Amino acid sequence: MTYVFPPQAPTTLPVVGSDQQFPVRRVYCVGRNYAAHAIEMGFDPDREPPFFFCKPADAVVGVAHGQTLELAYPTQTRNYHYEIELVVAIGKAGHDISLEQAESHIFGYAVGLDMTRRDLQIKMREMGRPWELGKAFDASAPIAPLYPAAQVGALKDAGIWLQVNGSDKQRSDIAKLIWSVPETICYLSRFFELQPGDLIMTGTPEGVGAVVPGDLMVGGVDGLGDIQVRVV
Repeated sequence: MTYVFPPQAPTTLPVVGSDQQFPVRRVYCVGRNYAAHAIEMGFDPDREPPFFFCKPADAVVGVAHGQTLELAYPTQTRNYHYEIELVVAIGKAGHDISLEQAESHIFGYAVGLDMTRRDLQIKMREMGRPWELGKAFDASAPIAPLYPAAQVGALKDAGIWLQVNGSDKQRSDIAKLIWSVPETICYLSRFFELQPGDLIMTGTPEGVGAVVPGDLMVGGVDGLGDIQVRVV
């Protein structure tokens, strides 16, 4: 087989305790999955069915532990926001996955940032248009190395937090997810056949806000290490 031009190398994430790489296929993101964040964004936090948006696989930027990623401030925005999230990596295919079987499809977990051009997201939302301009831009998903589920177990309650320049901005617990990880997998798999390589960004707690060049973000999930990103 020949190509018109060389195909792009796959996007991958390192796996903790291994020299293997996890190839990223799709990135599904859950919107407003913490009640307090839904309130701060002006929405009713009642437990309506989850909704999703996607980022392209090549929006993912792997960030090694101990590394500080330098992330360029994106174009076309004046309101660049952080959102710290628990990331779930799928390791086994499935469609219409039962709640009882959902955890068996998880390969591992990581800490990630859903970086957002908030002004563009809000503008698109008000116009009833898709969120891609605000959510799916280049390098909008920095993600730390994956921890295999076999190593960390099923994460049901763990602190999730983010600091900017050493000051607390987000601090919550994944037990406060409106839709738990197994419930999210179960629901999402009704609409898509999940495949190995898929990532699910599970939502962010309250405290989102803007960053500017020079700001250092450090965030983490208990048991999964942290992620460090500086805006340049």
